[in-house]
Amino acid sequence: MKRIGVLTSGGDAPGMNAAIRAVVRTALSMGIEVLGIKRGYNGLLEKDVIKLDSHSVSCIIQTGGTILRTARCKRFYDDKNIEIAVKKAEELGIQGLIVIGGDGTFAGAKKLSSLGLLTIGIPGTIDNDIECTDYTIGFDTACNIALEAIDRLRDTAVSHEKCTIIEVMGRAAGFLALDVSLAAGATDVLLPEHKSDIENEVCKNILQRKMQGKRHNIIVVSEGFGINIHELAAMIKEKTGMEARTTVLGHIQRGGPPTVMDRINATRMGNYAVKLLADNRGNRVVANQRGKIIDYDIEEALSMKKTIDFNDLVICKEISG
Repeated sequence: MKRIGVLTSGGDAPGMNAAIRAVVRTALSMGIEVLGIKRGYNGLLEKDVIKLDSHSVSCIIQTGGTILRTARCKRFYDDKNIEIAVKKAEELGIQGLIVIGGDGTFAGAKKLSSLGLLTIGIPGTIDNDIECTDYTIGFDTACNIALEAIDRLRDTAVSHEKCTIIEVMGRAAGFLALDVSLAAGATDVLLPEHKSDIENEVCKNILQRKMQGKRHNIIVVSEGFGINIHELAAMIKEKTGMEARTTVLGHIQRGGPPTVMDRINATRMGNYAVKLLADNRGNRVVANQRGKIIDYDIEEALSMKKTIDFNDLVICKEISG
């Protein structure tokens, strides 16, 4: 293994730069050159690359986003473009490829591997919805950003005796919403994995707390729950008489310096990925299982199903108030 490539694909996640840094410096320590591929798989198709050295990844471990930029590549849905990408990699002298991203990124990696390009996936997404790993790069930072925002919003909710509804990201997965709700002491949480009855659960709970003297509520909604939170606020006002304000946190959850947990996990995963390629192993996904860095076959990883810890949901509801 003389030269490898590294790219980031899909949505950005805090810690991606830490992973890139670990990939580059681990490879260089083993005498392997590294090409940084810009804008995900688009950069591979267009041969838009840059040689990465130790200096080029200096002072990026603490930065959010990705120095390689990122994008989704619709052209990768066409198998002809997969063949072109493999040919471009050969022309660039890339013998192995490390891709940092989510399920869509890994689906592309699987196709590349099937055509002979050794490819390793590193899970990087704030959604934490990669089935084979307990933890994905960016999740902890996103949780902390959302938690800080909720703590600030709570001050206003208490002062004005209102219901505050906060929508967090997560696509079709509720991991982010559930963990944030537990940490924030939210009075209710709406998750795609559990279709709550708004009138008979959420509104009823608000009325019960109101009778007990509680004058404010914090409701966390996962974007994947499938409800317009402004309509939810109107429903709560109609059914309970309590004013409700809404906040969509959106992409603020993706930015900013990664936490210690994200920096450490990204560094360990990046280091591990390079060693897999150095052993001429491809078609793998790096994973964190019970704190240990391991790897899975990509096809096996993509076939796994991951869901929230429903016990945490029970706890959240039991101690809300």
